[in-house]
Amino acid sequence: MSDRHDEPRSTSRLSRTPRPSRRRLQPAAVGSGPGSGPPPRGPGRFAAVLRAPARPGEPLFAQAPKAWQRMLPYAVAAGFVASLLPVTITVLLGDYGLDGGWAGALGVAQTVPLLLAVSRPLPAWALVLGADTVGALVLTGADRVAGHSWPWPPMTVVGYLALMVFLGLREPARTMVGVWLATGAVGVALGFAAPDGVSQTTALLFVLAGCLLALAGVLRGLGDAQRRIAEQESISEAERARRTLLEERARIARELHDVVAHHMSVITVQAESAPYRLPGMAEPVREEFAAIAAGARESLGEMRRLLSVLRSDGAGSGGADGERAPQPGIGRIRQLVEATVRAGQPVELSLAAGAERAAPPAVDLSAYRIVQEALANVVRHAPGARTRVSVTHDARQVLVVVANGPSEGGAAGVEDSGGGTGHGLVGMRERVRLTGGTLDTGPLPDGGFRVAARLPLDAPTEEAS
Repeated sequence: MSDRHDEPRSTSRLSRTPRPSRRRLQPAAVGSGPGSGPPPRGPGRFAAVLRAPARPGEPLFAQAPKAWQRMLPYAVAAGFVASLLPVTITVLLGDYGLDGGWAGALGVAQTVPLLLAVSRPLPAWALVLGADTVGALVLTGADRVAGHSWPWPPMTVVGYLALMVFLGLREPARTMVGVWLATGAVGVALGFAAPDGVSQTTALLFVLAGCLLALAGVLRGLGDAQRRIAEQESISEAERARRTLLEERARIARELHDVVAHHMSVITVQAESAPYRLPGMAEPVREEFAAIAAGARESLGEMRRLLSVLRSDGAGSGGADGERAPQPGIGRIRQLVEATVRAGQPVELSLAAGAERAAPPAVDLSAYRIVQEALANVVRHAPGARTRVSVTHDARQVLVVVANGPSEGGAAGVEDSGGGTGHGLVGMRERVRLTGGTLDTGPLPDGGFRVAARLPLDAPTEEAS
């Protein structure tokens, strides 16, 4: 069972589930995924993040690849606040003649909420619109409001448009339309209280806000379309990979049948005809040839059943052309061990009572196949090594352990000179993965080898083949 020719040493532990193949479907990321090729680099990747609407409460650009890009929205918002706050206070004091207390309060209320817009733009918009509305009403009583912009002074327009960009990149189209209509409605309502001689900016803000919201909506739509395409390509590639894998498995199985079936048939015929071709054969020798013929017939039958399953489309026949004999399971491990002992390999078996009744079909078959492959590896790579097979179970799992000592007399395995195919431990891991279990393989301190598999009794419904 020392499967050094079948696969490099495994360092997995029983508590670790084998990692699934990278080809399996993964959640599609923005602008990347299994079906979209390598992720874009530089400006392309940053543009993809720009178009990606973040989740609620997540800062804008939170998915950017670099730290400085993730901090960029905060820097932009802080830059607007740092520039607009003193300008707003200065303009309200000098140009509009507003009281200093009101100018300071309005400057803070109209600009500081831009920092909140990075992660929660809708509450920030409500605060800014409320502050701008209060400011417009306060400006109706200012000393020098005539001849200036009203109800939205220039610095208010700039801050509001910056807020529209943040909001448009995060909120859905219905919300953006509502914000745009609310902006126009507030401007029209304030128009009934307009002071004499002011320059109306209601239409200006309404048009500019609509343009920026539309532009942000286009970017958002591109991000959504890009993610949908990436998801579809990911699903398509996963299906293609799965179909290719199934076709390759079927092709290999057919080729294996074509190559091996002939030789197995010859072995069966030779073993069964040996007593007639070689008269005077002793009874123990006759029994040995009979056992060889029976094993060859069983192997050939299993191969043919597997091929019939691979060739069946599973429709219409109702299983009439499927296998006509039950698959081997835990209950037949004892026969497997006895056959190995007759081949000259010292094997001890510890089989817990009721294990075959507790295990579902997939686990039952997988446990048998793992023991079968492990014993075959012992015969190939550690002939004569003392081997112990243990099959136990509890309410949750079946534990299969096959451990062998060092090869007796330093004998070399029959395949040592030619190298292994690499499919021994790989096949075990595939069966364990299909049942949702774990596999631990590795050398022992005394020079032997161990295979230990935990197979949960609540295994997935995917059939082990």
